Amino acid sequence: MTKKVKSLAEQALFASAIFILFLLLFESKIVVPTWMQPVGRMHPLFLHFPIVILLLAMAMEMFRFNSSYATNEFYRGFLSNLLLVGVLSAAVTVVMGLFLSKEEGYSGDMLQWHKWSGVSLFYLSCLIYWSRNQAWYQATVAKSGAILAVFFLIGAGHYGAVLTHGDNFITGPITNTNAEPVALDQALVYDHVIQPIFQQKCISCHNPDKLKGELNLADVDAILKGGKSGKLFKAGLPDQSLLLQRIHLPAEEKKHMPPTGKTQLTSDEITLLALWVKSKPDFKKKVVDLPPTDSLRRIAAVLFKPAEQTEEVYDFDAADEETVKKLNNDYRTVAYLAKESPALAVNLYNRSIYSVEKLQELSEIKQQVVSLNLNKMPVKDADLKTVAQFENLQKLDLNFTDISGQGLKELAGLKHLNSLTLSGTKVTYADLQKQIGDFKSLKTVSLWETKLTIPEIQQLQKANKNIAFIAGFKDDGKDPITLNPPQVKNSSMIFDKPVALQLNHPIKGVQIRFTTDGTEPDSIHSPVFNNQTILTDMTTIKARAFKDGWFGSSLATFDFYKSTYKPDSVALLLPLNRVHQAEGAKSLFDHKLGTFNANSPAWANNWTGVRNNDMVLMAEYKKPVTVSSVALRIMVEEATGIFPPGSVEIWGGDSRDKLKLLSTVKPKMPVKGETHELKNVTCTFKPQTVTYLKIVAKPCTLPEWHGGKGKPGLVLVDEMFIN
Repeated sequence: MTKKVKSLAEQALFASAIFILFLLLFESKIVVPTWMQPVGRMHPLFLHFPIVILLLAMAMEMFRFNSSYATNEFYRGFLSNLLLVGVLSAAVTVVMGLFLSKEEGYSGDMLQWHKWSGVSLFYLSCLIYWSRNQAWYQATVAKSGAILAVFFLIGAGHYGAVLTHGDNFITGPITNTNAEPVALDQALVYDHVIQPIFQQKCISCHNPDKLKGELNLADVDAILKGGKSGKLFKAGLPDQSLLLQRIHLPAEEKKHMPPTGKTQLTSDEITLLALWVKSKPDFKKKVVDLPPTDSLRRIAAVLFKPAEQTEEVYDFDAADEETVKKLNNDYRTVAYLAKESPALAVNLYNRSIYSVEKLQELSEIKQQVVSLNLNKMPVKDADLKTVAQFENLQKLDLNFTDISGQGLKELAGLKHLNSLTLSGTKVTYADLQKQIGDFKSLKTVSLWETKLTIPEIQQLQKANKNIAFIAGFKDDGKDPITLNPPQVKNSSMIFDKPVALQLNHPIKGVQIRFTTDGTEPDSIHSPVFNNQTILTDMTTIKARAFKDGWFGSSLATFDFYKSTYKPDSVALLLPLNRVHQAEGAKSLFDHKLGTFNANSPAWANNWTGVRNNDMVLMAEYKKPVTVSSVALRIMVEEATGIFPPGSVEIWGGDSRDKLKLLSTVKPKMPVKGETHELKNVTCTFKPQTVTYLKIVAKPCTLPEWHGGKGKPGLVLVDEMFIN
């Protein structure tokens, strides 16, 4: 580094130290304008440079007074230059970090630790650089200063990583693997089912130290408070809850949660969150406090170990092996419940050959039978006397048998019976009310598709609290569910010839109603989709799904674009914005539509953009074509300075050098606070036969109310349509 360059760098370092001190003293009064925010957002990118450079410089500084290096001019000169570059890059990083910290979502103790450890590293490095040639600066001071600087560097890096990725990010995979599993009877719905979902998928951005959207999911009070956009959920109304609405947004939407690039929620996790909100969240409720048939309990139960996992021990001897083999045939199976267990499970098949004798033949193993499946067999009440001989019976399946319920008294003597299934039988409330209390060990009774009403089953449940009565689902129309929106099945939203509109819905019997005039469809007046709609021009389809007994779906909007004449060759005459290059001119006719959040590299691939010059495209056709309109599909997001062009000009003619102006359009400008959108800017004119078309989009000047007033707006175009 020459003396002149080094002198300038040292002056820049001194100025940086003063500027950073100014930022720290007046931090509470500083507001970072929108156009400066990208500088702050480069902090995570740039910080790696000072980390590496300062780490190397401090390591060399520790050995600077070693006899081997003290007289080595190259070593001393290289170290001085390296340290200067490292401190300067640290200054830039600190400024970027202070800018970034002013954005929404950064607060808390962790931010303060990160900020002050970084600032301390910078000023300590400055002190080392400016003092290293003083007489008092000797080996002990150099080593102490270098070690302290490395300490600050590690601290700043650690706290920054916690801010970005959350606490315990590095050691999480190994420290969580040994977590003690929770027993089902001890599990809390929030603490052990819902909170782990938040912990894994949400808290890295919504914690006291990083309050994205002013939302903190780290404790109950903060969850109930909600965030900048309002309450997190409406108890009992998942469809109206912000939590579920953001989760169900399309992945390309800016507000979809978790953001694209983060680990997404699984379908089971989404279901658990929806059921939790629907159940009117109680943060102290146990999983086992939910009804046995509750969907949330059933799904959550698989996450926990059983309260007791001890293998059952039977006090009877095993049956004779030859007897068990003899009793097995094509219509009856007799099998051991488990290896080394004397208990037997019996299943009968084929309704047409059933008789009570098939049960009586099991008398030789009546002591060992603990499970008997008579599902769909023509079992009569009288046959239950024979069933009662199986003294150790624990599970009895009488689903869809011919019993009436009056014979259940014969089973009351089975002191080990804990599961009884009576679905599809003729049992009545009176039968069960009179007899069920005599079953001392019974835990569950299944009553699907019986004559019992829900109130009757609830009465049985109230009178017999130790028994779970499983009624199944009965659609009484009193608790309708909202349909999901219709889906479009067309392979592309861009067409050059008339195309049939293809809409569908995954639920059978759904009626789809739609409009093409921009109005929202209703369930009465709007046309019913019947697979007969042909699209011949650019059309916006708005559709909703309806079905009796269901709430109508939310609105689905599908934009179809007609592109009749694709140019044979295209070229951009002026450069594109460095960030929004896409695939150049060919991106404008590749039939790939862009989405929102174009400033993120993952989404910028389909957008071409200009800011400091016009977008000028020359299109050429090998054979003349007759055109009457040109449309540009653009993005508008006023908050980030993405505006429509100030004007769009269409030029055409037979020669590249002799073009005439065919149309000029000045698009409507957005107002402050207007939501972002994707829209067309369409230029129409009298039909013209042309070989060349020149399309010019001129950036506008940002209005007075905008943070970047007076600057050119960013124009983003992803597709052009010539018709």
